[in-house]
Amino acid sequence: MADCSSGGCSTDKPPVDSRYRRVLWIALVVNALMFGVELLGGWAAGSVALLADAVDFLGDAANYGMSLFVLGLLPIWRSRTAMVKGATMGAYGVFVIGAALVHLASGIVPKAETMGAIGLAALAANAFVVALLFAFRKGDANMRSVWLCTRNDMISNLAVLAAALGVWQAGSGLPDLLVACVMGVLGLTAARSVIVQARAEMNAGPNVELTRT
Repeated sequence: MADCSSGGCSTDKPPVDSRYRRVLWIALVVNALMFGVELLGGWAAGSVALLADAVDFLGDAANYGMSLFVLGLLPIWRSRTAMVKGATMGAYGVFVIGAALVHLASGIVPKAETMGAIGLAALAANAFVVALLFAFRKGDANMRSVWLCTRNDMISNLAVLAAALGVWQAGSGLPDLLVACVMGVLGLTAARSVIVQARAEMNAGPNVELTRT
């Protein structure tokens, strides 16, 4: 067995959990479908929060795809992939906040009923994926990034529902924009967590197993 104490270049590949692979495939399909649903619904409702959530679903589908790709690869490549995903999560956060600021001047009031209906569908979809991934929430930075993305999705869905209620009661688009900004901040926070752990794993080498709750 070849091993480098600081370079993370062990030649031993981690065993691939067939259950985890199957869960990732299911999650990928669910997120790809919900991306289409929320994208169309967001445009129809004029909701920045729904559009932001749609982009989040697309990013998560890509996230699951990348995670499937690195299953069985050397630990150093799994950590490097997690770094890329962390950067992508950060870019998503910046995009959402920027989109909310751009729409602030438009004065458009979203359709609360459409927001609520699609928000409920998205929450149900993510609850299903979270239940599947719960057993795999601990592990390396790559697995952690998958769990954080999925967990944050449910928080985002609840926020979209709160925004729909706020828009309906206030007759204003401000709740929609505020929720979009919160979703952006969640993306930035999760990105930082993933990047920090990935860097730690790359610096520590393959013999150090980092797990977080």
